[in-house]
Amino acid sequence: MSLFKKLTVAALMTIAPLAGAQAADAIAVPVAENPVPIYDDDTGFDWNGFYAGVYGVGQLSPAWGTQYGIGINAGVNAQFDFFLVGAEVALHGLTGGAISTTYGQVLGKAGVVITDEVLLYAAAGYGIDLGAPVEEDLLVGAGVEMAVAEDFTVRAQYLHGFALTGGNPKEQFTIGANFHF
Repeated sequence: MSLFKKLTVAALMTIAPLAGAQAADAIAVPVAENPVPIYDDDTGFDWNGFYAGVYGVGQLSPAWGTQYGIGINAGVNAQFDFFLVGAEVALHGLTGGAISTTYGQVLGKAGVVITDEVLLYAAAGYGIDLGAPVEEDLLVGAGVEMAVAEDFTVRAQYLHGFALTGGNPKEQFTIGANFHF
């Protein structure tokens, strides 16, 4: 084989593997003109503002026994990041046990928004038995409230009533629903 043929074959063998490697176009990722946000603060339940609701109540006390009833409540909340403070007034009628009576209460609340839809809170306030005999209580307890729709929540609450007058401590359990304005 001549020198020219040998050099040609050697050149072809050197260039042949390089012929398969060609420059490719850069990978292009399309970018939307109006991208959708990944996180949106406005998607969660808005705990701020006024609310009103109804609830069922069970109350136990040494003097009056076990009583059941229904009630209404109204309140206001203010949320700061995941902390919440609020105030509430409630009135419920009780029957069963030794007497039937009406009980009113004023509560302050402080809580933590666990998720956008779940609130855990502590409550403290004043309660008064509006029937005879008049009894006054210091109320302390806690509750959980869960958003089930855009303006609608359900909740469960426990309050212990330390007797201020009347010497009749109380255990109060409520389950209810609130509409938020």
